[in-house]
Amino acid sequence: MNLGKKNKIIVFLTILLTPAFSKAAVFLPNPISAESFAELIGNMIRGLLGIVGALALFYLVLGGITWMTSQGNADKVDKGKQTIVWAIFGLIMVFISYVLVNLVFQVLEGRT
Repeated sequence: MNLGKKNKIIVFLTILLTPAFSKAAVFLPNPISAESFAELIGNMIRGLLGIVGALALFYLVLGGITWMTSQGNADKVDKGKQTIVWAIFGLIMVFISYVLVNLVFQVLEGRT
């Protein structure tokens, strides 16, 4: 065994075993603010609904830009209108699903 390989093994074992001999306590805070599984799922659903709502708002703006830059082209005007209509429909669905998710979790937690 050559000296370079021996040094690598010593350094590796030192790094590996140092925490075992240390008396310092390690405290890792919980990055998830949920106290239960239901609360975790609720937070994930609310976050997902926020992302979907932002996408619907993006498409609402995109439909408005398409309509405004159509220069009288009937196909582009229709495409812009349809984009706006479906974006509003998406926002309504996001709002309804947010209300339903909150209602379901309130019923499951026994708050109502």
